[in-house]
Amino acid sequence: MSIRRLPEHLVNRIAAGEVVERPASALKELVENAIDAGAARILVRLAGGGIDLIEVSDDGCGMGPGDMALALERHATSKLPDDRIEAVTTLGFRGEALPSIASVARLSIESRPAGAEGWLRTVDNGEVVEDRPAAVPPGTRIRVEGLFARVPARRKFLRSARSEFAVCVDQVRRLAMARPDIAFTLEHDGRRVIGVQAGSRGPNVSPP
Repeated sequence: MSIRRLPEHLVNRIAAGEVVERPASALKELVENAIDAGAARILVRLAGGGIDLIEVSDDGCGMGPGDMALALERHATSKLPDDRIEAVTTLGFRGEALPSIASVARLSIESRPAGAEGWLRTVDNGEVVEDRPAAVPPGTRIRVEGLFARVPARRKFLRSARSEFAVCVDQVRRLAMARPDIAFTLEHDGRRVIGVQAGSRGPNVSPP
């Protein structure tokens, strides 16, 4: 049997199995990126327990179009200043997280650094379908829609929307409690579930 290189889209889907087990896994990656971007406020919106929609908006440093394109490449990161991997001091480091998520969902990034032009890039299950300027506020908003919609073998292992939502709530609650200097909001199907201001001791969490 001969050995061959796997195509890029298949490599990303395999990597997605290591990074994205369920909606909460993708959500954790996105929120950690927002924290590492220096956000003071993070807004999370979910639909269908995160299976239908995960949206994370922040007021962090933002990205220009070049950095945005790099962020969607495997093994690219802003979190390692040189080749010394022991120098990582941030929460999120996996360079394959965003491209892996984008290989099994429709992922849109809108971002703008302060004083620069905003940009939008959309990748639909591994294919770039939109790449253009956008009128957006400083910071970043990432939308993940239809997680595993085209990968039925993975989607069937997800639990009910209610169960997946409960895991997402727990994930956001843990991150919010660890960073009381950041304001966190979590909405699910239009209902606010977590709302905590910067400096609070702990988030006010409604039952799922």
